[in-house]
Amino acid sequence: MATVAALTVMGNARPQLEVHLGAALNVGATTAEIVEVIIQTSLYAGFPASLNAIAALRTVLGARHD
Repeated sequence: MATVAALTVMGNARPQLEVHLGAALNVGATTAEIVEVIIQTSLYAGFPASLNAIAALRTVLGARHD
């Protein structure tokens, strides 16, 4: 989750963020927990970076076959 937060704040590492979002889901993080991390980083990252992270999460969730 710390890596997801850091990559969200960076705002320019979408491929890496998508990998870590998938990894977080694989080890048991829930979608709600990930969304909360992204929301909490919006103050530091800015709203556009947070929206980009949400878009990355949607991409990852759409590609999963769970």
